[in-house]
Amino acid sequence: MNDMLIRFLFVAHLGSTLFMTGVIWFVQVVHYPLFASTGRAEASDYEQRHAALTTWVVGPPMLVEGAAALLLFWFRPSGVPISQLWLGLILLAAIWLSTAFLQMPCHEILSRGFDSVAHYRLVRTNWIRTVAWSLRGLLVLWMALSVFR
Repeated sequence: MNDMLIRFLFVAHLGSTLFMTGVIWFVQVVHYPLFASTGRAEASDYEQRHAALTTWVVGPPMLVEGAAALLLFWFRPSGVPISQLWLGLILLAAIWLSTAFLQMPCHEILSRGFDSVAHYRLVRTNWIRTVAWSLRGLLVLWMALSVFR
């Protein structure tokens, strides 16, 4: 793969990671806390609409981020240590595992109606993704120093 295509792949990785870092901070600080403000009668509908609409916003960049993170192992930009790619992949695995085993079960409970325990758990455990994506954001910016020097 030529250098220009490798840089394009890296830009897709950088852009999707930074996009998701911004989204997760918005979700953590604004969106998830506001779930508690929905009325009891509206909570189930709100959660179901949240899940459907959020998928359209985060699904494509998460898939691009994951695919790019894997492809960078085969098409590694010069100057980017393999250890940085591994660290990024470990953080990405933590994000996906947290989503599947911590946040999705909370969303499932909330889809049946507001539950203060599930909401509290959702907000608290989402810090795992917030911290992991923030670290990934810093990591890809660090990688960018090597890719674009």
